Amino acid sequence: MIYKTEIPSPLGTLTLAADAEGLCGLWLPAQKQFTDALLKEVERKDNLPVFARTRAWLDRYFKGKAPSPDELPLHPVGTAFQQQVWAVLRTIPYGETTTYSAVAEKISLSQGGKKGSSRAVGGAVGRNPISIIIPCHRVVGKSGSLTGYAGGIAAKKYLLSLEGVDIDKFTDPR
Repeated sequence: MIYKTEIPSPLGTLTLAADAEGLCGLWLPAQKQFTDALLKEVERKDNLPVFARTRAWLDRYFKGKAPSPDELPLHPVGTAFQQQVWAVLRTIPYGETTTYSAVAEKISLSQGGKKGSSRAVGGAVGRNPISIIIPCHRVVGKSGSLTGYAGGIAAKKYLLSLEGVDIDKFTDPR
């Protein structure tokens, strides 16, 4: 069973989803795709402990603090490759950015040097079901482009600025 709730944020209403193992979704209002896990039966349940912990985490985050993704029980549902990518995303420090090619390189090193694809990484980043907490907004194009963001480029700029990143050094793909 998947449970969901909605909470207000500076970016608008966020949708949270959880299963028995932990938080499995966090989506911004503009996100187009939700995880396949939500194709199962979903029940609204606002008072789950994981939702309270996530609200507290997000409150600190939106106040400019740097909470760690490891503070929450995360259970993103995806392929083995997507899980690898999302694990790398969780290691990107607050206030820093990396590129799709750097993520691909980290994954290839973990696989004994097998060459990774930036495009495949981009697909996995775009399917990250737990936005903000698994910080896909910290991944930018090698050329310095903010590239696409499922929550919208304005949200990506907001999140990076909140973390103290100088977004003027990046180009807006729009």
